[in-house]
Amino acid sequence: MEPGAEVPGDGRPDDFVQSVGRAMRVLEVVGREPGLPVKAIARKCDLNISTSYHLVRTLAYEGYLVRLPNGTYVIGETVARRFHDLVTSLERPPAAPVVLHQLSERVGLSSYLGLLQDGRVTVVELAEAPGSPYLEDFEVGLDVAAHATALGKALLVGMTPRQRHRFLATHELRPFTSRTRTDVDDLEAELGAVRAHAPVSEHGEFRDGVSCTAALVPRPSAEVPAWAVVVAVADEEVSERIATEVTLAAADLAGSVTH
Repeated sequence: MEPGAEVPGDGRPDDFVQSVGRAMRVLEVVGREPGLPVKAIARKCDLNISTSYHLVRTLAYEGYLVRLPNGTYVIGETVARRFHDLVTSLERPPAAPVVLHQLSERVGLSSYLGLLQDGRVTVVELAEAPGSPYLEDFEVGLDVAAHATALGKALLVGMTPRQRHRFLATHELRPFTSRTRTDVDDLEAELGAVRAHAPVSEHGEFRDGVSCTAALVPRPSAEVPAWAVVVAVADEEVSERIATEVTLAAADLAGSVTH
């Protein structure tokens, strides 16, 4: 989603297809708790046993579920292929792999590129380095909390105050640590005070003992997606040198976008 776009509504569509919704619920339940028998799937999805058998057999036939020898089910390889399709489809600046690799070499830390799209902050590219703390949520294709991470905050800074307020008001502000800001007005005040194209940092809001700094990639036009670059350090602060390098990398990425 671009900074100037409205956050899509969460209401149930008038043409909602119940069988599709039920199949998605089955996949979500099995994904969270692999190794469930059909009766347990039915109970957790609030479905009758006959409907559950039909859904599970269909999903297994299509490769989205796999039946184990003991009669329980796990997620199938087709889900992995669809995830690969998602990652491949995510937009990123042409120079992203090179710029992130160079940034990681300069600062000795893993660097990430995030995209704001359809109301979600998603990691679309990364370059690993041994000096960084491991953040399991920061994998390509995974959604990242917007309110608690420097990556998300940098992208939120690119919105107008009205759009940002709507975004924050319609998303769960989960407390990841005791420092996580969960009050919309507090977040508005913090983000509204950030200067244009200045780096955005957070200290222990997403993980205790971890600080991150991010910079919004300047956009040549409203048609270009909103991206941001971020690095994380296992410390209470991020040095000014690292923040400067992140900002320069974001500017380099902007220079590689031609539309």
